[in-house]
Amino acid sequence: MNDYRKFSEILCKSRHAVALTGAGISVESGIPDFRSKDGLWSRFDPGEYAYIESFRANPAKVWKMLSEMDSLFSRVQPNAAHAALSEFERLGLLKAVVTQNIDSLHQRAGSSNVIEFHGHFRSLHCDRCGNIRDRKDIELKALPPLCSCGGPLRPDIVFFGEGIPGDAYRRAFEESENCDLMLVIGTSAMVAPASMLPRVAKKAGARVLEVNPTASELSHSLTDLLIMEPAGKALGVILAIVREMRS
Repeated sequence: MNDYRKFSEILCKSRHAVALTGAGISVESGIPDFRSKDGLWSRFDPGEYAYIESFRANPAKVWKMLSEMDSLFSRVQPNAAHAALSEFERLGLLKAVVTQNIDSLHQRAGSSNVIEFHGHFRSLHCDRCGNIRDRKDIELKALPPLCSCGGPLRPDIVFFGEGIPGDAYRRAFEESENCDLMLVIGTSAMVAPASMLPRVAKKAGARVLEVNPTASELSHSLTDLLIMEPAGKALGVILAIVREMRS
């Protein structure tokens, strides 16, 4: 049974809550999980398209996938889950969101302290000279888009084979070590190093609350309370209870 009230009570009593989000939180916005039957990997083999070596070998080919992602992200809107996390931050209940997503929906929903573990599409940079360009200033008529130096531009995302951006890595682990509550939302937390964050939090004494439509590997080993519902539905209910408790 989903104990929404207990979840809400724990959140309201927390001193420093942090959320870890994954692909599942954006599914209700219309972005399929990359690994689902309708996801990106059903049409683009990650071995051919998702590695940094693939981009450097054939940027025009990889940009066929990247342009599809870019187009999708520009069409979708934040959902009730993104909005709820933004409101929890506004209420002083949530200190940070660590997201594995690259869609910028947390920021668009109003969250201000977002740690993007895998980067974002809001800017591009040259893989040759490092020049940074705002995505809004670049037209994707010819692929790949090119820098003034002639090098291929790429989005500021983390390809397979690349490390997590140093600042995002440091901040994410600091938040995990310092929180007393971690909300795990829409992620199975199976892919390292993001999968380490709930374990770091738990080891430091934090409680772990999970929202996923199905149980994850964390559910039976680490999670203190599991809500088995889609993120938008669950967080919408929790937000309503939190508002009632604080009124």
